[in-house]
Amino acid sequence: MLHYSVIFFVIALIAAFFGFSGIAAGAAEIAKILFFVFLVITIISLVAGIFYNRH
Repeated sequence: MLHYSVIFFVIALIAAFFGFSGIAAGAAEIAKILFFVFLVITIISLVAGIFYNRH
């Protein structure tokens, strides 16, 4: 998922460079959402791993 976030970020940078502000904003928003979803899933996995290994 982090991979897709980076891809959309690169698309946003390229679109902004060529002046497509609407596409750049959309791609940046998708990249931001995917990054935060990745972050939440990572934190949940870490917490679950800590509790699972404790027992």
